[in-house]
Amino acid sequence: MTLASPRVVNIKDLRRLARARLPDGVFDYLDGGADDEGTLKDSELAFREVLFKPRFAVANPSCDLGVTVLGQKLDLPFLLAPIGYSRLMHPRGELAASKAAGNNGTAYILSTMSGHTIENVRAESKGPTFYQLYLAGGRGAAEAAIARAKAAGYSALFVTIDTPVAGNRERDFRNGMKELMGRSLLAKAKYVPNILAHPRWLASFLADGMTRPFPNIVVPGSGPLAATDVAAALESAQVSWTDLKWIREVWNGPIVMKGVMTVEDAKRSVDYGAQGIVVSTHAGRQLDGVAGSLRVLPGILEAVGSQTEVLFDGGIRRGSDMVKAMAMGAKACLLGRGYAYGMAAAGDAGIERAIAIFRADIIRTLKLLGCPSIAALDQSYIALRPGFRVD
Repeated sequence: MTLASPRVVNIKDLRRLARARLPDGVFDYLDGGADDEGTLKDSELAFREVLFKPRFAVANPSCDLGVTVLGQKLDLPFLLAPIGYSRLMHPRGELAASKAAGNNGTAYILSTMSGHTIENVRAESKGPTFYQLYLAGGRGAAEAAIARAKAAGYSALFVTIDTPVAGNRERDFRNGMKELMGRSLLAKAKYVPNILAHPRWLASFLADGMTRPFPNIVVPGSGPLAATDVAAALESAQVSWTDLKWIREVWNGPIVMKGVMTVEDAKRSVDYGAQGIVVSTHAGRQLDGVAGSLRVLPGILEAVGSQTEVLFDGGIRRGSDMVKAMAMGAKACLLGRGYAYGMAAAGDAGIERAIAIFRADIIRTLKLLGCPSIAALDQSYIALRPGFRVD
């Protein structure tokens, strides 16, 4: 398989290759959303309601894509977002993502639900790495993971607040994601024909030792959490605002609240001392019926944009999408499915190709706008269709 142009010219092409390589259950885990997937769809559609206002006859031979996030200077205006079960999509999983981020001068955020250890993922990157925290396994498991992240050199903690329970992702039920992650071979039997139809993935899955426990969720007295126990562990250890007190005492570094979708939660994040927030619908995978995150971004920026760093996440499929979010005022963007399709399609090479596509998109968009840099973007470069905002 070649990732060179013209076969792979955009993220849809990487999605197509990922779909061909992965069994249905794994692909739909990556690709799907909650319930009717209305929020998932609106996250992408919202970008079409933001129009550009270009300034022509402006010469910009080069464009500066650099941003500073949480004190870290990045060469790209996007970070690679945390994605759980990445090792199921490709054996290198989080290792590949961390390495690609570092190679390209940006940051990687490691999910608590990583299939690789905190230490090994950090060792892959030449750039900054951040750790995303769930309280799965309880406070003891979380404190141990935070201590390991601190010792390994992670420089910020992203606390996800939008997952009191796992969203109702119906594709996962239909295509056997739960059975695939379980221990029972009998339960997997129904899905064997589809798995056998994807021999490259199957060979890598078998060579990688099949389903593994999560090495960074070590429950005191019990050991690493099994993949089949995640849903119950999340529900029994919901994060609350009061947890931030002990989290801050243990971490003692920058904290970012991930999953903010209202002005009220944005203000509460500031009140609790968060250095940043991520405006995010969790990729449309939690509460369906929520507006796409781009629609709530303007109101949140107006409320707290001068008090904390506001990052954006949701529905990004082109570099021009990121330019729109940052023209609104977002400090930088988180890229999730956009690189995960590449990872699922071809591991390290696929992620590198995804990053290259987004970089070229952003540079082209800035030049067509007549804008010299990410730092120079502002609301004068865009117009919102009537009724776009959700406040």
